[in-house]
Amino acid sequence: MPDGQAGSFGAFRVPDFRILFTGTLGSFTAFFMSTIVQAVVAFELTGTNTAVGGAVFGQGLGMVIFGPIGGAYADRLPKRRVIATGQMLSAISLGWLGWLYFEGTIELIHLVLSSFVLGGAFGFIGPARQALVVDLVPDRLRGNAMALSIVANTMSRVMGPFVAGVLLATGEKGAAVAYGTMMLLYLSSALLLVLLPRSVVREGVADTRALADLVEGLRYAWTHVRLRNLLIFFIGVMLIGFPHVTLIPGLLENQLDRPAADITLMAFFSAIGALTASLSVARYADSAHATRIYSWMAIGFGLALMVLAAAPGFEAGVVAIILVGATSGGFHALNGAVIARETETLYMGRVMSLTMMAFAGFSLTALPLGVAADLFGERVVLLGMGAAVLALAVVMAAVLARSFARAARG
Repeated sequence: MPDGQAGSFGAFRVPDFRILFTGTLGSFTAFFMSTIVQAVVAFELTGTNTAVGGAVFGQGLGMVIFGPIGGAYADRLPKRRVIATGQMLSAISLGWLGWLYFEGTIELIHLVLSSFVLGGAFGFIGPARQALVVDLVPDRLRGNAMALSIVANTMSRVMGPFVAGVLLATGEKGAAVAYGTMMLLYLSSALLLVLLPRSVVREGVADTRALADLVEGLRYAWTHVRLRNLLIFFIGVMLIGFPHVTLIPGLLENQLDRPAADITLMAFFSAIGALTASLSVARYADSAHATRIYSWMAIGFGLALMVLAAAPGFEAGVVAIILVGATSGGFHALNGAVIARETETLYMGRVMSLTMMAFAGFSLTALPLGVAADLFGERVVLLGMGAAVLALAVVMAAVLARSFARAARG
């Protein structure tokens, strides 16, 4: 099919993909609600960036421990079962936090523990969900389906902060209501999986061990040069730039003279930018231009972070966060597409688990960056993050261009 002929919404012609998309939208809305609610509750409990980073750190630790093996099991077990189990665990964890908050006994350690469970569950859910996308759509729509899955993520970045903000504002127990809502969203998403066909499980899986599958997947990703470069690019940008979200409460209170709770507004405007960019680039996900656009989005992300660091007031900060959302959203939307195009279906779950590790890494780096922000100020740290992302993006864009040109020459 010629570039762009499928349009931005080509994969929606597949009914099973529409069902999966709906469930993804629900679970990611809960996920982004949890990011906002956890950050606000952590900041309310302690008033420090370090506490916010610590709450996110638990999520990253869970992903680091369980993410790699989650990818291996995504290629070994029925994917619907893996996703549903992870979503049920997430629902239980969030329901527990809601009860603690309602009772007035919630502490920072509870946020960290719950984040660890959410991170561990996501380590299984993420690779299995992305691998399931490949099972449900024809090869010619694979890139578009991957990009639209990220659009669900991005739409959730709009809805999650909005719903979280509304619920947090309902009263002194608003956070408890928010936790209960997230629990219900995860449960609903798990139930939708019943409507999908049985998951594909590769032949001969009983003859291998999960650890051996994991090692084989890592070897596969490392020995394929273009795939390796794409993974290094994505993971690097995620580690350096995406933790900016944990600095927003402190930036608002300490630099822009706004309450930390206004993170919901900042997250909403960031998500608007991300959604617009994601929908715009989705039509190119299966085209020859995808990798070039991917690289330019990363370069723009670094520049946008630097603009955010220099914002003199809240209004300028809103404009900057829209740019941050648009560039990071476009980069993220194309990541699954460009990586899926370089990956054999047999290894899809394991390779996608490596992209999930990027989320783990960004959750882990949130803690030291939070400490640095308390020591040197949010502006200085954001400026350094933006400069580092820009430098990495320029280098990796050149590396990718050279490796793809070499492959085209044969």
